[in-house]
Amino acid sequence: MSTENIADTTIYTRRESEARSYCRSFDTVFTSASGSEMTDSKGETYIDFLAGCSSLNYGHNDPDMKAALIDHISRDGMSHALDLHTDAKSQFLEAFERLILKPRDMDYKVMMTGPTGTNAVEAAMKLARKVTGRRNIIAFTNAFHGMTMGALSLTGNSSKRGGAGGGLLADVTHMPYDGAFGEGVDTLAQIEMMLSNGSSGIDAPAAFIVEPVQGEGGLNAASTEWMQGIARLAKEHGALLIVDDIQAGCGRTGTFFSFEKMGIEPDLIPMAKSFSGMGLPFAALLIKPKHDIWKPAEHNGTFRGNTHAFVTARVAIEKFWADDTFQQMLGEKAMMLTSGLQAIAEEVPGASLKGRGLMQGIDVGSGELASEICARAFEMGLIIETSGAEDEVVKVLAPLTTPNQLFRKGLDILLDATRATVAGHRLAAQ
Repeated sequence: MSTENIADTTIYTRRESEARSYCRSFDTVFTSASGSEMTDSKGETYIDFLAGCSSLNYGHNDPDMKAALIDHISRDGMSHALDLHTDAKSQFLEAFERLILKPRDMDYKVMMTGPTGTNAVEAAMKLARKVTGRRNIIAFTNAFHGMTMGALSLTGNSSKRGGAGGGLLADVTHMPYDGAFGEGVDTLAQIEMMLSNGSSGIDAPAAFIVEPVQGEGGLNAASTEWMQGIARLAKEHGALLIVDDIQAGCGRTGTFFSFEKMGIEPDLIPMAKSFSGMGLPFAALLIKPKHDIWKPAEHNGTFRGNTHAFVTARVAIEKFWADDTFQQMLGEKAMMLTSGLQAIAEEVPGASLKGRGLMQGIDVGSGELASEICARAFEMGLIIETSGAEDEVVKVLAPLTTPNQLFRKGLDILLDATRATVAGHRLAAQ
């Protein structure tokens, strides 16, 4: 493509759907990326604190994953195989079993679904209903589980639900997440009361589906006690426990699974985002063997299992999770992030920190203010986005592999952007 064609951005407004979103915040044409940096057609380089919305936990174009994929393609390795047996799939499954499941004493079947997280959630919903013979699923306030109709019925955000155009989003009961009504309000007790009340109007649930950290919902992080309570309620009421680890998994909260230290055993675990290691589409549903009651092809899809993603996912597991070195580094980097965000929060009256691990952000109390901070940060060379019901949280999702010096530089840019934005608001108020 010629430089002139790259510079002509009218093609996007002329031909791309109005559904496009991220490009509206970052109005430039990106041409390359490496590690934690992205470069546009003008030669400007940006630090990436978005990481494909946690799809690039290991950074852009990891050299070892890239080399393995190039080798696979160069030798005419399978590019598409439906659910046929392939060398790439067996090597991925073996690595996943040996380095992820067995060290954590976890026994799960791996179901290859369609290529995105919402496909894994849809499969979990279907299987929970099939196993229990029930329809109702308990989801939570501020939840986000996907944009297809089933997953959307679990999602709390009204603007996203509005995209259904009046379509039926049914058979779901929304309950308050941990802390949804502020400190001092025990939402677990409220949920328990509603479920035990025969006149509450709540049908017996097939499943509870929960995110240990709500990524799109504003980085709300559930306590261990609350998660254990939800697991207990699911068991008491004969329901399956679905833990959606699509955004919070693959190291984002400090461990491979976000719930590892909570003492719970989910029945079903939807995975996607960074599961491929390199940003390639790959989603899967982890299933406790006793619940794997599918008949052949009862849930399928043309792109169930991305062979290229099997290659890169195996490398990611073997490179980063063969021992505890990477996990220890995540803990150190999380402390650096917390410290940096605390300094930034001090610049905004009433601001507070949200999330945990390397899935943290600052609630600045206003979607308008958060968006202005992110826009100013982009002008300064940092890509960062918002989350929350009103987009009020400035959300850091930097690649987990970001070098410390670059990580600090990104946090410094965010601090400068916050100071400048707050100062501008003060001047305007005078």
